[in-house]
Order: sequence, then structure tokens, then C-alpha cells
Amino acid sequence: MAGPAGRIDAVLVCGGRWHDFDYARLQLLERIGRHERVRTRVFEDYARTDAIESADVLVTYTCDRRPSLGQQRTLVDFVARGGRWLALHGTNSAIEAPAPGAPRVFSTPRVLGEVAAVLGSQFLGHPPIEPYRVEVTQPDHPLVAGIDPFDVGDELYVSELHGPLDVVLHARHRGLCRGFAEGHVADDADDAQPVLYLRRHGAGEVCYFTLGHCRGRFDVQDLGVEDLGRTDRGSWTTPEFTTVLDRCLSWAVYGSV
Repeated sequence: MAGPAGRIDAVLVCGGRWHDFDYARLQLLERIGRHERVRTRVFEDYARTDAIESADVLVTYTCDRRPSLGQQRTLVDFVARGGRWLALHGTNSAIEAPAPGAPRVFSTPRVLGEVAAVLGSQFLGHPPIEPYRVEVTQPDHPLVAGIDPFDVGDELYVSELHGPLDVVLHARHRGLCRGFAEGHVADDADDAQPVLYLRRHGAGEVCYFTLGHCRGRFDVQDLGVEDLGRTDRGSWTTPEFTTVLDRCLSWAVYGSV
């Protein structure tokens, strides 16, 4: 797929709601920039379908970015023709905030179309942010070889899954996702929630990594909080996360770690 002299064209889509996208964008661009063959174009949404259509690699870090029907077709076709899509954190989310004065419950409408199936999941909810253990599902997988189970302070995603998924990391949650209409895990249900997995579609593949939450002081003003008074860097300060993220980026660029 590479162009003349081995050049690799990448698109980074980074934008949305309730996260510090400036921080995430800088972190991702710095890491992508370590691969000298890659030239990256950066957008806040999926509107530049021409760029995605001509790209070799797609990296996304979004929250509540909802591709239109035409953009959905472009994303699905991108993977089907052999593209590699590294989808991070809230890429699989479509979230409706509660109306003013209504109970503080967020809903997750099914508006991603076939993109949710290609991604392998759609976000439903997460319990309150607090430390939890990430477990290694496949210790010998190249993306996590040598990584022991580790703790993160991040959003633990509960998602509607569209298999088959090749799960590499997982976490465990059973119970409510307070503040969300869905995502509650019954006591008798499987409590393993995928954290890192791969899913093939056509000639291409998606790698989905749910970690990577970050939030600045002014990122939830639309929810009535003018200043959170703190900065949350989530998993970005955890060495195991950044090690696995760098391997995922190598997979996206070269097809292997």
C-alpha cells in the first residue's frame, strides 16, 4: 500500500466532546512522527473522505463523532480494501447528553451504522472512573508480549460487541454503569470487557484500544461545569499503556509490531 520510496500516508482524526483532544493529538502526532516513512494529515471529524480514501493508515481518537452515511461508507470501504484502522478510546461512541432539567442519564443511540460492526463494538457506558486492573488475555501476542497485568485510572468501557474479536487485553466489570441508560452487567453475565482487540473486515483490519482517557479543566463546560479545577491524564501516565500504544501504532504503520 505504500507510495513512492515507501512513503506511508496516514490520517489522524482527533476530536469530539468531553476530552482533552489537544493533549491526545499532540501525544499521538509525536508518536506517529517517530516513523519517518509516515506523512500524516490531521482532521477533527470524518468529513475529508478524500483523505481517508487515499490513506494507508487511519488513526482515530474521538468521542461522539458520528459519521454521516457517506462517511460511514468510506470508513467501511477503507478497511475492506486493506486499510489498517487503529481506533482509540471513544471512537465507537455516540452519546446523547440529558436534556436540561432531566435526570443525569446519558444514552447511546445506534447511529454508527455498519461502522460499529467493522469496529467490532459500540460504547454503552462506563462505571465511575477509578483504578482497575487490565488483564492480559494473550500473553504471547506481539502487541503485549512481556506486559504483566497493570492498573489504570481510566474509563472502563462496556460495549455492545460485534464479533468475532481477537481479544488481547481485557478488564472485568459487573454491575451498574451509573449515569448511563445502558451498559449494566448482570451478576450472572460474563464480566470480561475487551480493552484491546483486533477484528478483520475484508482485506483489512481494525485494532481497537479502549484506554486513553484524558480531560482538561475546561472540557465539560457544555455539561454545566465551567472549570473542573483539575487535569486528568488517565492511562497516559502508565508505562504499560504507552508501550502497548506504541506497538499498536507500529502495527498500524507496518502491519506488524
